[in-house]
Formats: sequence, C-alpha cells, structure tokens
Amino acid sequence: MAFKHPQFLVETAWLADHLNNDDIRVLDCTAFNMPDGKGGIRAESGRASWEIEHIPGSGHADLVNDLSDQNASFRYMLPPVEQFAKAMSGYGIGANTRVVLYDSTSGSWATRIWWMLRTFGFDAAYVLNGGLHKWKLENRALSTSPSTYPPAIFHAKPRTGLMADRLEVLAAIEDGSTCVINALSKDQHMGIGGANYGRPGRISNTVNVPAGDLIDPETHVYRSPDQLADRFANAGADKGSRVIAYCGGGIAASNDAFILTLLGYENVAVYDASMSEWAGDPSLPMQFG
Repeated sequence: MAFKHPQFLVETAWLADHLNNDDIRVLDCTAFNMPDGKGGIRAESGRASWEIEHIPGSGHADLVNDLSDQNASFRYMLPPVEQFAKAMSGYGIGANTRVVLYDSTSGSWATRIWWMLRTFGFDAAYVLNGGLHKWKLENRALSTSPSTYPPAIFHAKPRTGLMADRLEVLAAIEDGSTCVINALSKDQHMGIGGANYGRPGRISNTVNVPAGDLIDPETHVYRSPDQLADRFANAGADKGSRVIAYCGGGIAASNDAFILTLLGYENVAVYDASMSEWAGDPSLPMQFG
C-alpha cells in the first residue's frame, strides 16, 4: 500500500534538488528533553546544536522559546495565535512559501511543529524523511552559517479539533468510542521506566504505539506504509472514528498523529499537555503494569 497523503513527507534527494528554490524554507526543529536532576525532565532549545551544524540555508525553529506558551503550566503547550504567527513570520514563512521541517533525532520535534502549522491552518509544510541523520549518512553538505530567509507575513487560520484537552480525553476513555494512543515507549506505557511525570503508568484504557518504533533505527526513515498501518490497526485505531495521541508533553504524540495523517486518518488530535498534566492530577485515572 501507499500513504494516502504522501505529499507531507519529502526525501533528502528531493530537498537537495530544491534547496535553493526561492519559495522553499527549511527549519531545523531540534529541541531536547534533559534530566532535571529530580527524576523528571526539562526542556532545552536545540539552537546550539543547529549552530554547530545544519542543512545549508536552514533556520532554527525554537520550540522552547518561540513556539511554546510561556505562561502555561506545562512544557511545549500550543502558543497563542499571535505569538505563533510572529515567530513564523520571523522565520520567513508566509503565504507563498513552502517549509521543510527536520530535526537531528527521531523526527518527533519536526512533526510537532508540522502539527502546529496544521493547527494554525498552514498546509504547505513537509517533514524530511530521516531528518538530519539521513542527510549526514548520505554525506550531504552541512553548514554553520545563519539563515538568510527574509521576513514574511504568516496569516494564521486556526482549526478546531486538532488539539485535545484532559476533559475530552477523560470522556473518550469512558465512552470507548475514541482510540486513545500512548506514543511513549512500551516500558513507560507499562510504568516501569522512563521519565517521571508524577505517577508511573498510562492513562486508563489506552493503547501503545511508541513513536520510536515508527522509524528504522539505522536510517531514521519511516517504516513502510504497510508496517505503519498494521501497527495502528492492531492497536485498534479505526479510520472512521476519532483518534487521540498523547505522550509526555505532546511531542512524540505529534509523530504518531503525523503518521496517522499520512495513512489517511481524518479525525486525529494531539493531547497537548499529555502526561505532564494527567499524571500530576490524582483525580485522573491511570493504569500500571
């Protein structure tokens, strides 16, 4: 089988051929979850890693400082529309541009910003298959020079239904009509490893499709459409029903949501606060083991 919406995924060879197109913008979306010394994690911008090496001409999309709500109680929360539009305008993203997103890890940071762009009504965004890892495996050119994209005017057109909150998730796990998917690792899903979000385990009545299992470990390229479709179908995701993805803070969940979109799932949301909120609230049900 093939992806229903393959247009949102581009290959390194395509990017190399189109890198100097006037309408193409390339953004390194890398950020990092770092140990906070207390068993949890803290957010760290990936700008320093971008300064060391990046795809020539690319800018850095700073998820931590530019693209997260600075007044929210949890990391990486969707920012106000004005903040997002200002940041994207500064990155050179406007009505007549296309943007290719990549990161230096598993792709989840790139898909998080892809999902945010989709939420704010921008559809000319693409994720680089294999990201910087594959680009480097192919010995393609790297740069330390800053981006030279001219500022643009980003017109946000917010869409509803692409971000879920705890009330929707709570209703979903109670009525059973929505498939709620945990994108964290199997160990984290079982409550026996990984970062501490307050309580170990998973949201009750949810299934597990780890974002880390979506890619080939050697190349970081996404697995075949058949393999990916099987993973989500076996977890109980139905194309005719709503699907909500969650993780620790809405990052890995965006990777699952991105693949679901490629596969043709039309009613998908990301639980923005995810376990950062859920595990810290003892009134919300969780399962362990």
